[in-house]
Amino acid sequence: MMNKKLPMLYYIGRFILGPIFKLYYNPKIIGKENIPENGPIIIAGNHKHLYDQCLTIIATKRGIHYLAKKEYFDNKKVAWFFKHTGCIKVDRKHKDDEAVENAICVLNDGGAIGIFPEGTRNRTKEPLLPFKYGAVSFSKKTNSSIVPFAITGDYKFRSNNLKIIYGEPFKVNDMTLEEANTLLYNKVLELLKINDDKK
Repeated sequence: MMNKKLPMLYYIGRFILGPIFKLYYNPKIIGKENIPENGPIIIAGNHKHLYDQCLTIIATKRGIHYLAKKEYFDNKKVAWFFKHTGCIKVDRKHKDDEAVENAICVLNDGGAIGIFPEGTRNRTKEPLLPFKYGAVSFSKKTNSSIVPFAITGDYKFRSNNLKIIYGEPFKVNDMTLEEANTLLYNKVLELLKINDDKK
């Protein structure tokens, strides 16, 4: 059973690798003040690259448990990293009650989780893939705030267009899961357009 406390390697890695990541990729972080400093939150947005989670990790002092596919934990080359940085293993091919329980446990303990509602990296020309219901379901079950974000640009050395923008947090409250998921999708889509307009 997970709690909101992350392994020490998470904080060591952020302290050491965070500045290197910033120096190398030169990301622009917009709206990080929208990430609440306390209380249960779900940080949710689009997924375009393996390093997307790094942009959120360096944007807030809060520790974030990211949901990551089971295949990463099965890969001997990278499994150690995902296991020792507090990631929550998710089996995408089957209903994963353990992953759900772990995510809810973190949130009920006042912690933060990160999730990509698209479920996988978007390699299409569409701005977003259809959203799965995990983020809004977790929010409804735990009364957690959802912080939407959008990432645009390229992961290149000293990139001049890599940006992440965070929107204002919201709660599902009395919305149906369908209504909440549509709202989240539209908020991320809107943030993508805002990023594009700022090029």
